[in-house]
Amino acid sequence: MTGKTFCSLIFIAAIGSGLSAKKRPNILLVYSDDQGSVDVNCYGSKDLATPNLDKLAATGVRFTQMYSPSAICSASRAGLLTGRFPPRAGVPGNGSSHKGRAGMPTEEVTIAETLKAAGYATGHIGKWHLGYTPETMPNGQGFDSSYGHMGGCIDNYSHFFYWVPPNLHDLWRNGREIWEDGKYFGDLMVRECKTFIDKNQKNPFFVYWAINWPHYPLQGTTKWREHYKDHPHPRDKYGAFVSSMDELVGQVINHLEKLGLRDETIIVFQSDHGHSIETRTFGGGGNSGPYRGAKGSLFEGGIRVPSIVSWPGKIPQGETRAQMATGCDWHPTFSEYCGAKLQKGRKLDGKSLVEVIADAKAPSPHKTFYWQLGQQAVVREGNWKLLLSPRDNNRPEGREPSGKLFLANMAEDPGESKNLAKDHPEVVARLTRLKKTFADEIKRPKDK
Repeated sequence: MTGKTFCSLIFIAAIGSGLSAKKRPNILLVYSDDQGSVDVNCYGSKDLATPNLDKLAATGVRFTQMYSPSAICSASRAGLLTGRFPPRAGVPGNGSSHKGRAGMPTEEVTIAETLKAAGYATGHIGKWHLGYTPETMPNGQGFDSSYGHMGGCIDNYSHFFYWVPPNLHDLWRNGREIWEDGKYFGDLMVRECKTFIDKNQKNPFFVYWAINWPHYPLQGTTKWREHYKDHPHPRDKYGAFVSSMDELVGQVINHLEKLGLRDETIIVFQSDHGHSIETRTFGGGGNSGPYRGAKGSLFEGGIRVPSIVSWPGKIPQGETRAQMATGCDWHPTFSEYCGAKLQKGRKLDGKSLVEVIADAKAPSPHKTFYWQLGQQAVVREGNWKLLLSPRDNNRPEGREPSGKLFLANMAEDPGESKNLAKDHPEVVARLTRLKKTFADEIKRPKDK
């Protein structure tokens, strides 16, 4: 029996008409923030302690060519939750971190709305950054419960958004501002995850844990700051925050195991995009490994991210998948695993990864894909990747400048070191036309 056949049989059994709703899997989706492309040990890091994420990979499937929907926070989250290109979902860039500012349009359909219609309890914990009005906050976008901050980042002790004046307190429960001054936000998120799981353990649930780490401010625990004290600045601060995050994830996984829910729960861990090189994070600290670019750039280091899925006994364990996949794919993937119905007539850019997860030989569900961020755009077709007006941050030595057009073959040069645009004008012309097709199609007012 092939892995694909095994997975199909498990899936059919899980949603068979004669079984109760509880037989459907729970989902814990952990979305980290500003985490570098290789900043987990199982992705090649040599100087980080990430035992819980490494264990997760050992009990599941690790993607080596997973792409975020965008290289910036809000847009990436919109693509994840809706399964659509962020501009199509109405979030082409970052949303506001100020009260009263709308975000992702309410007509968009989120994973939470899809699963809620299928009988799932839905919970948001952590960062939102997709709207700061009642209708665009989590409870207006399909979540039964919500706990966390609505803006892009907070201090993890005061829960204030400091970065663009005026300084604002930003901690909310179900649309109402709450105060938990001095309490470490990491501990609060773990508390909320455990509470939600305890409350809903008898029925299928979906937890979207948008953990706001290792996004600045880099406030790791004392234990991990001591562990990294001899590392160079700013890797010491970044590493302490990554390991603090890993420890929190482990605490929630252990809680699932304690309740006997681990084998009934699909866990996905993924970063929203590449690491930050902003001054607020001391100009770096993260690691994109062999890849060029970082947060804000559509070069690989900005959009190729760590991604792990684990469901013991139901999907393969300790395997990798090299097929191209994207964060937009999780919406249709979860829908298929859970027997939930996608809205008819609504265009999704994501594709189900169920067959890819089951079988390393299954083809990528994407022949083409498209990214758009400000003036930047990327068209991917097979192994060809064309960047238009790319932001060339974090460029290692010895790699050609980007210029206005940069063509790379990802199979031969994943580090995007050489611009092949002049060598393959026919590919540039074809992908430029494809870019126009994507952009024009997204703008159509009748698009659903």
